[in-house]
Amino acid sequence: MNKLSLYLRDSYKELTEKVTWPNWEQLQQSTMVVLGATLIITAVVGIMDFAANGSLKFIYSLFKTNA
Repeated sequence: MNKLSLYLRDSYKELTEKVTWPNWEQLQQSTMVVLGATLIITAVVGIMDFAANGSLKFIYSLFKTNA
């Protein structure tokens, strides 16, 4: 139990004295960067999915038998 209390005390001390937390403006700016990057990556993945889907449909249509 002593190790646990020492760990919790040291963790709290580190979070309150050693960590530098961002101010409100920095937090907003970082959030906008993350949101922008998320939107861009989502769009790229969506375009890649659309292209792969169309390509596979075309390839499958070449081997489709008309029975």
